[in-house]
Amino acid sequence: MRLLAVVLLLLLASCSAAPPPASPPPGTDSLRRLDDHPLWTMRYDGHYDRMKNVSQPTPATPFGCSLFATNDANDPLFARNFDWDPAPAMLLFTDPDDGYASASMVDLSYLGVTDPRAESDKLVDAPLLPFDGMNEKGLAIGLAAVDDAEPGSRPDRPTVGSVRIIRLVLDTAATVEEARQVFENHNIDFDGGPPLHYLVADATGKSAAIEFVDGKVVALPTQAAVNFTLSGTDDAARSTDTRYRTATEGLSPGMDWRGAMALLSEVQQGHTQWSVVYGLKTGAVNVATSKRFDQVHELTLRLSP
Repeated sequence: MRLLAVVLLLLLASCSAAPPPASPPPGTDSLRRLDDHPLWTMRYDGHYDRMKNVSQPTPATPFGCSLFATNDANDPLFARNFDWDPAPAMLLFTDPDDGYASASMVDLSYLGVTDPRAESDKLVDAPLLPFDGMNEKGLAIGLAAVDDAEPGSRPDRPTVGSVRIIRLVLDTAATVEEARQVFENHNIDFDGGPPLHYLVADATGKSAAIEFVDGKVVALPTQAAVNFTLSGTDDAARSTDTRYRTATEGLSPGMDWRGAMALLSEVQQGHTQWSVVYGLKTGAVNVATSKRFDQVHELTLRLSP
């Protein structure tokens, strides 16, 4: 009887269907390599779950990064350098049925991807890891590491990773105030990476740093953010940081994307991986990799009224 039972189990196991192989996300036919950084671009078609595994922390970007926004209501811009270890990058376009279309930059190493064509099945979670981006309403956001942040925690709010919150903002916020409210509605988990703050700007020319002080979300009006907490500091203290001082003093009325890219080149670091300028009223996305500021890729996100 025991032998018969074993045989039956083996037969049943042999008849069981093997799990289906992972499928690449919709839109991988649009995958295209733009340069040898390498920088890739892709249009992700269809649905993704922006709240997938929200109880699990999402890796946060390590130290680096400079961000600034122009406040010209006629042509507001959002610019940032992403400074970290060399890794493949992707400019990802998404257009979910339940959120705003957006363009965002993804560090593919956080997906474990070195060659998107050979590992396209791993790109299914690419929308969940934007390190900066702009949506169809002209709302842009990016992050930078800081020494400390106290986000607090409430049991009535879902907890999301410190990069995932950028996806929630891009999908659901049209203004700086709406972006701040997205932060208010979630606990931010900084486990697995450094504490962060975020620069947010919208198509009206308004911008603010989103920070966490004593368990509260603070939206501090500013046009620039680097790697120190702005809350509790004055202009004199902030100006001691070379990159912050260079960014703020370099902003000028009527600055176009070329001027913004030139200013990004002034605050570059040895480990700057990409530099991007988003046009918050034009939908223009201008991106350079590996500090090659004379080789700018020009793409466009269609904006909506």
